[in-house]
Amino acid sequence: MKIKRIIVAFAVLFFGFSISSQAQLRKIPSEVTDAFAKQFPKAAQVSWKDNLTNFQANFQNSDTVMQVKYNNKGQWLETISKMPYDQLNDAIKDGFDKSKFNDWEILLVQKITSLNNEVLYRIEVRKNAFRKTYLYFNAKGQLQKDAPAL
Repeated sequence: MKIKRIIVAFAVLFFGFSISSQAQLRKIPSEVTDAFAKQFPKAAQVSWKDNLTNFQANFQNSDTVMQVKYNNKGQWLETISKMPYDQLNDAIKDGFDKSKFNDWEILLVQKITSLNNEVLYRIEVRKNAFRKTYLYFNAKGQLQKDAPAL
């Protein structure tokens, strides 16, 4: 009987946490939505997420799937754009081909533009079902870092 109560208690806690972790914690400030509307006037299928330290919009801009982050005052922090591998410049493709990950399967390619107009290209690769990694290249094709994909 005691074990059954413990299992039920854990199930209730897990279910409650999973619902609350997906809930919007705060209202999106008008400074953020105004900045977004000004920066991306043709955005469609917009959904917002509160990341506690920033607000994130996921949306479609023309034919591109994008994500943008703002602080609570509406200051732009970062834009991530999905792109096909074949649109990467030759230096990045060459950098990938020369990396130790060149035989890994490419899952996703994204262009990340952040403050100070720093641009990185993130390539998500997979070796097998249990090994995924993010590779970050600069425009010159130099691998800046690799990090396990969670």
